[in-house]
Amino acid sequence: MDSRHAVLFEPVQIGPKTAPNRFYQVPHASGFGSMKPRTHAAFRAVKAEGGWGVVNVDYAPVSLDSEEYPAIAADCWDLDDMKRLGIVADAIHEHGALAGIELYHGGAESLNGESRYPRLAPSQIGSDWRRSSFCKEMTLDDIARVQSDYVLAAKRARDVGYDIVYVYGAHGYLMTQMLSTETNRRTDRYGGSLENRARFQLETIELVREAIGDDCAVAVRMAVYGRTELAGIELDDMLEVIRMFDPVVDLFDVNVGSWPEDSGTSRYYPEGHQRPWTSSVRQATNKPIVSVGRFTNPDLMASMVRSGELDFIGAARPAIADPFLPQKIREGRLDEVRECTGSNLCILREETLAHVGCIQNATAGEEYRRGWHPEIYVRPKNPERAILVVGGGPAGMECAMVLGKSGYEAVHLVEAGDALGGKMRWTRQLPTLGDWGRVIDHRVIGLGKLDNVEVILGRSLTVEDVLEYGADTVIVATGSAWNGDGIQSHRPEPISNAHLALTPEQIMAGARPPMGRVVVYDCDGYYVAAGIAELLAGEGYDVHLVTSLPRVSPLSDESLEGDFLRQHLHDCGIEMTTSVTVTGIDSVGVIGETEYGDDWRDDAVGVVLVTLQVSDNALYRELISDQDRLRAAGINGVYAIGDAVVPRMPSEAIFDGHRLARELESDDPMAPKPWLRERPTI
Repeated sequence: MDSRHAVLFEPVQIGPKTAPNRFYQVPHASGFGSMKPRTHAAFRAVKAEGGWGVVNVDYAPVSLDSEEYPAIAADCWDLDDMKRLGIVADAIHEHGALAGIELYHGGAESLNGESRYPRLAPSQIGSDWRRSSFCKEMTLDDIARVQSDYVLAAKRARDVGYDIVYVYGAHGYLMTQMLSTETNRRTDRYGGSLENRARFQLETIELVREAIGDDCAVAVRMAVYGRTELAGIELDDMLEVIRMFDPVVDLFDVNVGSWPEDSGTSRYYPEGHQRPWTSSVRQATNKPIVSVGRFTNPDLMASMVRSGELDFIGAARPAIADPFLPQKIREGRLDEVRECTGSNLCILREETLAHVGCIQNATAGEEYRRGWHPEIYVRPKNPERAILVVGGGPAGMECAMVLGKSGYEAVHLVEAGDALGGKMRWTRQLPTLGDWGRVIDHRVIGLGKLDNVEVILGRSLTVEDVLEYGADTVIVATGSAWNGDGIQSHRPEPISNAHLALTPEQIMAGARPPMGRVVVYDCDGYYVAAGIAELLAGEGYDVHLVTSLPRVSPLSDESLEGDFLRQHLHDCGIEMTTSVTVTGIDSVGVIGETEYGDDWRDDAVGVVLVTLQVSDNALYRELISDQDRLRAAGINGVYAIGDAVVPRMPSEAIFDGHRLARELESDDPMAPKPWLRERPTI
């Protein structure tokens, strides 16, 4: 171990409990909660195995009027819930880590889709997130009941083995709503002065403390500054609140702003972006402090601990990207760390698909149902197979690396270009997307460590080349490209004169429209059109970003960056228009129609089409079209992965490459093997 990092592996006392080191996986949603206990247990346990000294589970609603359906949370309403969550705590303990649970009430932000109960709030003010109805102002009886629910949940958590119990007060939920002058307009003893606004949470902490005694540590998670999203939360006030809470709290988990700001993407928030505010917390307490900041640099981690700024290095996303981050730091294997990209694809999957995933770590969320481990690979029955992977984009790199780590003796990765990375090579060159390049960097380094994998650059293979290569297994990972023919998925007729426009690949290869006004037309709804628009605006073009969708980059809302992205584009001087379908390009500009069928025009001198991606699968299709030729060449199997199968998000292409490598010896590697499903007992 590097002596500079030794401080990170010191044990730390948290009230009655002792953490084995300073690596602290903070509470975060996974989509597993108490509904998929075995999936949840394996997902958390692998982090404890990888060296995280404290591992917390999902947020845990304490009251029936704070349920999260259709989202999945760690409900803790009865003994059956707690039996399921006890399985997770036991799995964490097996590897010597402390297990924590975050007791939660959403207040005005609760979903209540299943209970259909009114949402509670300090005052009858509508939520910024839940616009369908207002909230019920909590009566004194409501306050007492919710506090009682916290106590019952804390006892249940203690009884099934949790070491740390949170009274959750961050991210704009009920405790934050009580503290904020914007959302708490009460005139009783729970409103008005700072002392009154803090009373509800302080009383709740005291009741929880009294109920569980010294059996568990009591933690508080709170925003110390509201930034732009949590009005009424000011740093000086929150430092005073911490002083109020200090006698009955064992650990302070502190952050800044709402969830989209706290978990800010790398596009707009650098590593450690919360430190200007969270570093002040030491002024108010000598209790252990944990905070997050997408930390992956061990030198920075150690310096924050040595300075007294933090006692624990908090992480959610970096722990998903690399559950073995602490162990790799301990062993000095820093070049093997899967650094978090900050793309928030983990959040996108959890929020939209109720199953967390990761662009860097394809095994995240697959530990139980597919039996995958991020550092362990099953040795094949026939390791002597000669395997050719054609295409060195994200899927091809991942596939070749997993094949190599699994022990196949001869793997060749052949890439037509002069470097690995595929479309991620130019993606990382778009404004704000530099950290996405970690997808390439990690795999280039990993491939370089494998003697049984040979990387060959600058060679484009034809069908004849593949047949004569000498491989008995061929995996085609030739990717996809943006279509320049003007085809749109929502319109049968292509854009007329589409040949006058440019594609993203042409832009990134150096082609440019005439200087002046340019329309970037987006039917994709994610990062490419926004990135191209900002690139051109930075070069002096007058850019108009037009989309057929109801809003600019709606997929970015699922990764918590949509509002920031649109504000950023506005600040860059980019005009934005939604719900317009471009139908043609003529001599004086771009023509189209609005969602209501009205004519639309823009007198642009250039157009970039971000409309539809098409698989580059000609090699694969021609290879599989003649099985006799394959048999004659000694090729026993030809498979396609990633965008060569279907264009998709990078995380899903990487997953596909990883899956096929793990399942190459199955009867049909192109068809995913069944996975274990958790279903209610009948």
